[in-house]
Amino acid sequence: MNVEIFSRALEVFAQEVAAGPDKQIVLVLDRAGWHSSARLKLPEGIHLVFLPPYSPEVQPAERLWPLSNEPLANRVFTSLDELEEVQARRCRWLQARPEVVHAHTCFSWWPVLVDGT
Repeated sequence: MNVEIFSRALEVFAQEVAAGPDKQIVLVLDRAGWHSSARLKLPEGIHLVFLPPYSPEVQPAERLWPLSNEPLANRVFTSLDELEEVQARRCRWLQARPEVVHAHTCFSWWPVLVDGT
């Protein structure tokens, strides 16, 4: 990831959610360098709010790493392709089991959307 790629991702996201003068979107992010760079191009209608530094306990994504890395632990891979295939297989497995992800990332203070997710 880098500033240019993140800028492009924000641009695509803004288009997908129709962010602009009439629709404001707030994204809560960690303080990765590409999230807070002065070179970041922020689309109209997108606002960034940063989590406090050194606070992985308030970042739900941090709880996903042990789940996604589980099949990688204590293994030797003969190639990058093999590693990527194992990781992709695990991500597909997790994607098919939202209850597993939810159990690890749902905080009591996390807002519940209208559809219950």
